[in-house]
Amino acid sequence: MNSLSRLDIAHHLHPQTNLRHHEEKGPLIIESGDGPWVVDADGNRYFEGMSGLWCASLGFSERRLAEAAYRQMLKLPYQQTFAHRSSGPVIELATRLLDLAPAPMSKVMFQSSGSEAIDTAIKLVWYYQAARGRPGKRRIIGRRRGYHGTTVAAASLTGLPNMQTGWGLPLPEMLHVTCPHFYREGREGETQEAFSARLADELEQLILKEGADTIGAFVAEPVMGTGGVIVPPAGYFDKVQAVLRRHDILFVVDEVICGFGRTGHYWGSQAFGLEPDMLTCAKGLSSAYQPISALLVNETLYQTIASQTDALGGFGHGFTYGGHPVAAAVALETLALYDEYRILERVGTTAPILQAGLRRLADHPLVGEARGIGLMGALELVADKRTRAPFDPALQIPQRVSDALVRRGVMLRALGNSILCAPPLISSTDDVEMLLSALSESLDEVATAHVR
Repeated sequence: MNSLSRLDIAHHLHPQTNLRHHEEKGPLIIESGDGPWVVDADGNRYFEGMSGLWCASLGFSERRLAEAAYRQMLKLPYQQTFAHRSSGPVIELATRLLDLAPAPMSKVMFQSSGSEAIDTAIKLVWYYQAARGRPGKRRIIGRRRGYHGTTVAAASLTGLPNMQTGWGLPLPEMLHVTCPHFYREGREGETQEAFSARLADELEQLILKEGADTIGAFVAEPVMGTGGVIVPPAGYFDKVQAVLRRHDILFVVDEVICGFGRTGHYWGSQAFGLEPDMLTCAKGLSSAYQPISALLVNETLYQTIASQTDALGGFGHGFTYGGHPVAAAVALETLALYDEYRILERVGTTAPILQAGLRRLADHPLVGEARGIGLMGALELVADKRTRAPFDPALQIPQRVSDALVRRGVMLRALGNSILCAPPLISSTDDVEMLLSALSESLDEVATAHVR
């Protein structure tokens, strides 16, 4: 173990990590990037099939983004946005995002992470509802297996137990309904449309039980990312949005993972006909080259919020680094590159290859379901294809597949019972074919070892 590894173990507390295991295993230290590839401290190259954490859409060596950051750092390395202050890149980025928005939006507020954007959305739900004389509309509905971040409110809205167990979460304002995963939650003989109708009815019954006057908003990802790349079934969001409109409940769309081409559409909202009142985005906004997120709100919300700030003498919310000019400059260049590189056309070429390859692997003995859209996909691993019974977690089958992939120079992610992939949007067709080949070989390796 080298000196950097020893220092990491001694001094660095890693998120989303078993810390006792880390004391024994130590870190994989990545030193450089080359397009969709990264290189570790020993010179080993890996295809980064998760774009880092769904975010490095333009890969790991886009010089123009580095140059945009450098130019802005030389010109104005920091400026706050409190109390009427602003900067050119922030103004331009807000304008650009409103032009690109999948539904009419009025204003943009900037933060540094997706979790912060979700926390801001939650606070604005409460602020807006109180401002319109309905302070009791504080409860917010999320979905089991949904992921919205790890700050206190965002983790409470998240529907993954490992984000809440041990933390005393969720907060009591957060409610959850069934994950729209037809493979796991659908009933025998039920169609996707019937499944969607049942889930919409479940949502409505929860609203009626709790009282619509207590429910402020419903929050959803267009496609669940960390929850397992769960693509909504036919008719799901149409039926859900009808319920929300009927009961005067805001719809907050979490585009942190889905935004900027990941689904094959510029926004996940466009893939499923979503009409958000608020929209959060991050990750692909700067291709992860700078920490930045944005919350977009519609005109109705803005006017009510603005009047309330006037009545109260100010707006008691914001972040020191929200609207950082360097991050905004990099985000502007990222959006320009998406256009110049015709990123949606590129995804339109590579996504069918990825999705077809994943679905071929559905026939593998270890695989129960292949699913995905655009350049995001998952294989759910099962011990019994007929009953869909998962493997005993102690066997760590998904992690063993992930480890086998690393030995082949491909980084994917084992989460729960699934192997997830989300390659950089600049990936070539050869890159995608290589990923699929490595995945097939890794499944075979683990299956052979498991049979023995």
